[in-house]
Amino acid sequence: MIVITGGAGFIGSVLISKLNKLGYENIIIVDRLGCEEKWKNLNGLKFLDIYHKDEFYNLIMDEQVPFNVDTVIHLGACSSTTEKDADYLVQNNFRFSKELVKYCLPQRARFIYASSAATYGDGSLGYKDDENEIEKLRPLNMYGYSKQMFDLWLKKMEIDEKVVGLKFFNVYGPNEYHKGEMRSVINKAYEQITAAGEVSLFKSYKKEYKDGEQKRDFIYVNDAVEMILHFFENHEKNGLFNVGTGTARTWNDLVTAIFKVLGKTPKINYIDMPEGMRDKYQYFTQADIEKIRNAGYSKPITSLEEGIKDYITNYLQKYKYVGLS
Repeated sequence: MIVITGGAGFIGSVLISKLNKLGYENIIIVDRLGCEEKWKNLNGLKFLDIYHKDEFYNLIMDEQVPFNVDTVIHLGACSSTTEKDADYLVQNNFRFSKELVKYCLPQRARFIYASSAATYGDGSLGYKDDENEIEKLRPLNMYGYSKQMFDLWLKKMEIDEKVVGLKFFNVYGPNEYHKGEMRSVINKAYEQITAAGEVSLFKSYKKEYKDGEQKRDFIYVNDAVEMILHFFENHEKNGLFNVGTGTARTWNDLVTAIFKVLGKTPKINYIDMPEGMRDKYQYFTQADIEKIRNAGYSKPITSLEEGIKDYITNYLQKYKYVGLS
């Protein structure tokens, strides 16, 4: 059985769609559906059952999981970089992760989990996915720290080389409609441009970066899923790996590409960044992808322009979901 936490979410639902196309349907989803429209991500997908996260946590703790597990792909987490409830983040992103891996290892079940580029903090130490360097990293927000806690715990317990950790950079693409303010900037910018013909970006508060020239590593969800599947299919590959393109692009590049797909002249307004974000904001991220390439991942990676074009023309303009494509 394949257990996917966060399986009804953005990356998780796209992963299940791809697994279905590869012939896998023995899938258990662990997630919270809530009252929003996350359930629509599941429409058209093939899986055996779905458990609420708290229900599955209790089954693990009581040793009552009613099926054999071959693989756990742990994508479920609170991913809000502005979440202020530290206890909530520790419980969801650290303690639950610990119990999952402690459940998997005695059964020899494959364990693949989502870490985050937020663990790299301000980037002053670079973006190299070296397990020996993670103790030096200083995340800028509690979300990043909660992910860092689990990375560090695995290393201290000497089990980091028995599992796969994936440090996701800025992932965008279909099936993120339900995420509200946590949607990618591409999704939100598309909405602004189609409604008003213009888009707003945060001003820069560092003199070395002009407004809109802050850089991020934006990776299309299809590529992120292919990287997950690489480790799902190659059990001998373990460790901590970056999931990104290896190329940083500016916010101006991103919104200009959206205007181009929509056939509109770029009109960008630079607005004040909330004061509470200014000391927690990453001005530059760029995945070092040498390690994942050396681990055998050789597929080409979608460019920002190609990814935006596919996302807009095949999904956003049609309000389409991956599971129904």
